[in-house]
Amino acid sequence: MRREIIPYNRNLRELAKKLRKEMTFTEKILWEEIKGKKLKGYDFDRQRPINNFIVDFYCKDLKLAIEIDGSSHIGKEEADLERQRIIESFGVTFLRFTTNEIENNMENVLRKIENFITHH
Repeated sequence: MRREIIPYNRNLRELAKKLRKEMTFTEKILWEEIKGKKLKGYDFDRQRPINNFIVDFYCKDLKLAIEIDGSSHIGKEEADLERQRIIESFGVTFLRFTTNEIENNMENVLRKIENFITHH
């Protein structure tokens, strides 16, 4: 099956590369759990440009974006939802987790991601 290519702003490539080098603690610990096709054989990218935005993690085969909402998102909830709506218009599904969920309940986070994979 051929993947649909979602357009992205090529000017974001350098920023995405920088963000991969400067991942937050919670991004690092989630990345350790999902990289290398660890989740049911699916490949995830980190800091992936989509349209004019960068998502924390993205699986092309599932068209699944995973976002971690930490302190940098406080007060930006409306902008985050608008950004999400735009990206969803390309057929992308979002799973959002808080830094607290990642740090304190990784088992449940992974279960939710695996549940999505199983049902989609």
